[in-house]
Amino acid sequence: MKNKFIIEMQSRGYLHQCTDLGKLEDICNKKSISAYIGFDCTASSLHVGSLLQIMILKLMQKHGHRPIVLLGGGTTLIGDPSGKDSTRKILNQPEINKNIKSIKNVFNKILDTKNKKTKPIFVNNANWLTKLNYIQFLRDIGSHFTINKMLTFESIKLRLEREQSLSYMEFNYMILQAYDFYKLFKKNNCILQIGGSDQWGNIVNGVELIRRILQKEAFGLTSPLITLASGAKMGKTEKGAVWLNERLFSSYDYWQFWRNTDDRDVKRFLNFFTEIDTDEINNLFQKERNINNLKVMLANEATKILHGEVASKKAEQTAKETFQEGGFGKELPEIKVTLNDIKKGINILDFLSKNQIMSSKSEARRAVNSKGLKINNVLIEDEKKIIDLNNFKDKVLKLSYGKKKHYLIKII
Repeated sequence: MKNKFIIEMQSRGYLHQCTDLGKLEDICNKKSISAYIGFDCTASSLHVGSLLQIMILKLMQKHGHRPIVLLGGGTTLIGDPSGKDSTRKILNQPEINKNIKSIKNVFNKILDTKNKKTKPIFVNNANWLTKLNYIQFLRDIGSHFTINKMLTFESIKLRLEREQSLSYMEFNYMILQAYDFYKLFKKNNCILQIGGSDQWGNIVNGVELIRRILQKEAFGLTSPLITLASGAKMGKTEKGAVWLNERLFSSYDYWQFWRNTDDRDVKRFLNFFTEIDTDEINNLFQKERNINNLKVMLANEATKILHGEVASKKAEQTAKETFQEGGFGKELPEIKVTLNDIKKGINILDFLSKNQIMSSKSEARRAVNSKGLKINNVLIEDEKKIIDLNNFKDKVLKLSYGKKKHYLIKII
């Protein structure tokens, strides 16, 4: 009998590899399980590149399973070499603890924290990794790993092939991750580790460690790494990373990020990043001829999951007012200026570069000369243009650069 959780994993495109899918399905048919995903805490927020993993945890809850969120206070002290050509920035413990506190808020927004049976368990691997006795750890755990095999793992092999230095500290990361799985298996009866496909080697190490020490069976499962149809990296925009923390990336910008999805990625992303039923998604693509309507749906649903329905509706309304009606959307990014500065007048090039709308006055000049800049929907053609009180209505003006960048300039 096929398991509903596994079926939906496959139909949404979440499933890439599994150590033993048949046995895992059998267990899921008989009982609820606990599974974990680890997140290192190198910044105060996760970015959208981590969202697929969080959606998998959310899907677990839907099917009655319990997610364990491992926030890597210990492993972040080392740094995962996977996918990196150089050593990550080394953070101290207070910085990491601050990041953990901030990151945890995102999980509390996306995951269901009310259902006692499925609410997430949060663990910090610093609680056991920072207390290890080095000699004892080498004897009890390190003896189960061979250098020969460790050198074959992709994260290690790529660094060595590119002749980039790999510290002994980073080389140990995979052993620590395997030990995490072993600890969670013993303490929380966690039988499954989930991660991106670049984590396959690390996950298999944990499965094998549990088998060797405890003579018990555990499972590993990976999701595909997301590549965009355009070839660009997922979650990168002109503004930088698409953070999941609203303080770093506003709900309106988040909505716009999904609205601007490449046509070729819309169907995949509706499956990946919304809770719309997969059959309904297939039907929508048969009936709906306007891809932009599906992009709005994607933006609405993805924003609702992270920021809530109110924020999602506000973002949609702001976009409609800004792009369709040529008005002043209330949720647009704001730049504040003083009344004294405006009375004196501010040169448009100085204003654009000072407020980092453009990286330099030269770039700002090119934007004006290429007819890419508007104030209150009126084209600016003079690079000597002075912004003054005449440009404001009720102490507000709208500055637009191209079709997608809009800002509200407010007098304080």
